Amino acid sequence: MALYSSHAGKPRVKTIRNSIIFIALLLFALATIFPIYFMVISSFADPVEAGAVNYSILPSKFTFASFKYFFDYSEYSYRWILNSLIVATTVMVSNVIFASMAGYAFSKLRFKGRGVLFAVLLVSMMIPYQVTQVPLYILVVNVFNLQNTYSALIMPGIVTVYNIFLAKQFMSSIPNEIMESAKIEGCSQFTIYWRIILPLSKTVLAVMAILTFMDSWNTFFWPLLVTNTMDMQTIQLGLKNFRFANTTFIAPMMAGATISALPMFILFFSLQKYFLEGVTVGAVKG
Repeated sequence: MALYSSHAGKPRVKTIRNSIIFIALLLFALATIFPIYFMVISSFADPVEAGAVNYSILPSKFTFASFKYFFDYSEYSYRWILNSLIVATTVMVSNVIFASMAGYAFSKLRFKGRGVLFAVLLVSMMIPYQVTQVPLYILVVNVFNLQNTYSALIMPGIVTVYNIFLAKQFMSSIPNEIMESAKIEGCSQFTIYWRIILPLSKTVLAVMAILTFMDSWNTFFWPLLVTNTMDMQTIQLGLKNFRFANTTFIAPMMAGATISALPMFILFFSLQKYFLEGVTVGAVKG
């Protein structure tokens, strides 16, 4: 059964249907793109107070003064970007490594308690993130005394259950015959994982890298809890410094937001090919 009728012999009905679908998709696309467009356009405005900002779709003039103001506003502006890069990159790399190793173990290795352990991991995914913040804060700050350090920013996200689940599901689709052939050739488990499984899993690894980097880069609440000096703030946390009790510097804040969005765009478009493949994995059989 087709997804929708082709309306063979009725070109007018087909044209109307296609026009409605096109308009609906165009509206959805505009609704998605408009916040990004407004952010970029606002970043080229003058760095004035909020009351003087002209909220227009088309800017009256273009200037890089807000970008200059963003970097001149604080001596830690560059440090905010560096902190975000260090934290997001470390979390991304650690997730790709550890989640792929765990996914390989759960999908290809047979050991006692594997099903129970994986079930426990799946159950933990159902616990809301907000519920774990208080015990996690007590553990990191009071027990390990890691407040205001890179370790405090990185450790909670060093590996996520979602990435383990993603890696396990993908690696389960890799034929076991490949592993058996490698074992006959004398390969160890680590060699099979490193030389065979990882190259075959580059699609899901790219998806994990993109999603993990974006999630870590955009995190606001956890850095707010564990940092207490401006030199350890991330870019997302640093943007709040442009908001005061009576006014907000919209243009410099938007300039900082535009700068903070660049690494995500670069990463996504660099791995776009693998990401799109990962989205469609399993959609077509055969």
